[in-house]
Amino acid sequence: MKAVQLKNGFGFEELTLMELDTPVPGRLEVLIRIKAASLNYRDLVVINGVMPIGIQFPFIPLSDGAGEIVAVGEGVTKFQVGQRVAANLQQKFIGGSTRAEVLKDSLGGPLSGVAAEYIVLHEEGVVAIPDHLSWEEASTLPIAALTAWSMLMESGGLRAGDTVLLQGTGGVSIFGLQFSLMAGARVIITSSSNDKLERAKALGAWQTINYSEVPEWDKVALELTGGGVDHVLDVGGAATMAQSINALRTGGTVSMVGFLSGLTIPEFDVTSILQKAATIRGSQVGNREHFENMNRAISRHRLHPVIDRVFPLSRIGEAFALLAEGKQYFGKIVVQI
Repeated sequence: MKAVQLKNGFGFEELTLMELDTPVPGRLEVLIRIKAASLNYRDLVVINGVMPIGIQFPFIPLSDGAGEIVAVGEGVTKFQVGQRVAANLQQKFIGGSTRAEVLKDSLGGPLSGVAAEYIVLHEEGVVAIPDHLSWEEASTLPIAALTAWSMLMESGGLRAGDTVLLQGTGGVSIFGLQFSLMAGARVIITSSSNDKLERAKALGAWQTINYSEVPEWDKVALELTGGGVDHVLDVGGAATMAQSINALRTGGTVSMVGFLSGLTIPEFDVTSILQKAATIRGSQVGNREHFENMNRAISRHRLHPVIDRVFPLSRIGEAFALLAEGKQYFGKIVVQI
């Protein structure tokens, strides 16, 4: 089978297209013919060695993939050959709250990932995908979609009439826009690109803010809402957290789902958290039960993920270069396997 590996170390230059043996499913395992995989910022920091999670070389990257079950091992009861499925990022995170041990069983680091024509997974780590989605669309669900869903719908308790502030137009933010609208909430979205803001508006965003033109976007959000937003999905990290908190209404929630601008906030003043009675929540994607809940909602509403570009596996380096650049895509980047 074809697969992409990090051969001997970290970095894009180590990504190599290989011919490997096709794995065989053992007891309670399924063999999946991966059809498409989507890229996430998590993959970027794993490949570059920024996220030290103990991977072993050679290593197959990528966390999110969708495909067809082509064989099942002894004792499998949840799935049959021919079913369309996606892999759950944290293979043993079935339900309940995040626990330290489930993080050790994450695809694309430290476990081998999905950038291969065939992978073997335990049947408990697999989720059926909505029938109306293409392989490419379904491949975007495990991290980007599930993170937005879990933070807003499961942990966040999003309700009709709430206001959500989303940063940027990457995968998590665009799914956040779609799920917020599905729930009857209104959305403010920020970007440095007016073209992207127009696209977000066309998808249903209530208000848009160009943060390059209006650096104090938090104050604009306060004015637009007459007191602050209910939820913020913060993808920026260090450089945006203070403004995210300031944009909240009293009692609002910031869900930190990324760290594009860095991890460390020097001399951070916690006064705003106290004054706002704010909830600050870190994101660890979601469990399989959340995934199944999300897929039912996606099916019911016939939601389609937004994909910017699709690359063949042989051009995975170009796909990562686009992701790393950060400003030239809208929604998700996908690789066909």
